[in-house]
Amino acid sequence: MSQFAASSQQTSKLLAGKSVLVTGAAKRIGRAIALTLAQAGADVAITYRASAAEADETVAELAGLGVKATTWQCDLNNPEDIKDAVTSVIAAHGRLDLLVNNAGTFASAALESITPGEWDAMFAANTRGPFLMAQAAFPHLRESQGRIINIGSLGGLEPWSTHAHYCTSKAALHMLSQTMAKAWAPEISVNCIAPGMIVQGEVGAAYQHFADRTPMKRNGTSADVAAAALFFATGPHFITGQLLAVDGGLGL
Repeated sequence: MSQFAASSQQTSKLLAGKSVLVTGAAKRIGRAIALTLAQAGADVAITYRASAAEADETVAELAGLGVKATTWQCDLNNPEDIKDAVTSVIAAHGRLDLLVNNAGTFASAALESITPGEWDAMFAANTRGPFLMAQAAFPHLRESQGRIINIGSLGGLEPWSTHAHYCTSKAALHMLSQTMAKAWAPEISVNCIAPGMIVQGEVGAAYQHFADRTPMKRNGTSADVAAAALFFATGPHFITGQLLAVDGGLGL
């Protein structure tokens, strides 16, 4: 039994009767968010692009928590894929109360070496995809008085010299989140989470310097980000347009 399943009995069912969609949730942070929301009672749909086997495993674990769980292949570069995914979620779950735009990409490169194609691909994944997904979900979230949570990055707040295209795309997502919050109020609340250094499982000494620089003296985990998502999913609908850094103080 996973750490998520083991703690499921201790989680209040604050999202019982709700339906959520988490993009890019076959593994890593998206998976942790999906499982945490399911623990809170939500029916969960996830999308994946290429990780079909991992998506099937995640859906099986979600279903094991006693909620409805579905998975859909979706290329966020394809507007028709996005529309079809949202339509399929509504058909399967009957409603949509929360969209978590988690899917994205990360890369490093010297600023002077970034090609137009690399720049465009980064924005397509980290900014354009969440925009199109939110647009497709908008009428359903407006009907349910729902919520959107976008997953940004500490890199969208700080200029990392070897990650210019990544940092800029996440900064754009942060601004998009605030614009959505203002444009789609009062029916839909929109907030954004900016994770810092998040590690998956066991890591080598190369990451220790990040922990040493962090006031909380450790790197973050997927569970830390998932807990922030649960806060925005279950907290007051009145909270909107906020950017929450989950970085242990690394950005201070």
